[in-house]
Amino acid sequence: MGETAGRPSLYDVAGGGPALLALARAHHARCLADPELNHPFAKAGHPEHVERLAAYWGEALGGPPAASHDGLDQPAVLRMHAHNGDMGDLGRRFVACFVAAADDAGLPADPEFRAALTAYMSWAVDDVLAYSAEDAEVPAEAPMPRWSWDGSQSPP
Repeated sequence: MGETAGRPSLYDVAGGGPALLALARAHHARCLADPELNHPFAKAGHPEHVERLAAYWGEALGGPPAASHDGLDQPAVLRMHAHNGDMGDLGRRFVACFVAAADDAGLPADPEFRAALTAYMSWAVDDVLAYSAEDAEVPAEAPMPRWSWDGSQSPP
């Protein structure tokens, strides 16, 4: 789909939409199995949560703008996760589940690819947690994240 400096996008290297869907399913299952993360993940959410998550991650990693076209923009994602107060070590646990889910989903084991995925998710968790305070003001507009081999490609 996309390339950075002549390299295929992280989305393409992952295996495209089917691979991101497998990753989202594996990640969701790991979060449900985690004794601390299971509470927020067990709440009833959007009936297509996993599919929407895969589309969002896919778009962020260089895939098609499926999430944006479906109305799942960055402010919506931030609002979904905002105002939860102190999250303790849930962010770290979330990233650990993501890293393990990449194995579960059979994503390429290339160390540079895995480092880029982990860097993206670490950044994404920090971005969401920046709005944890009960009085945090979530921006009405924010660009969709774009992540490549070299990190964030989103405008500041």
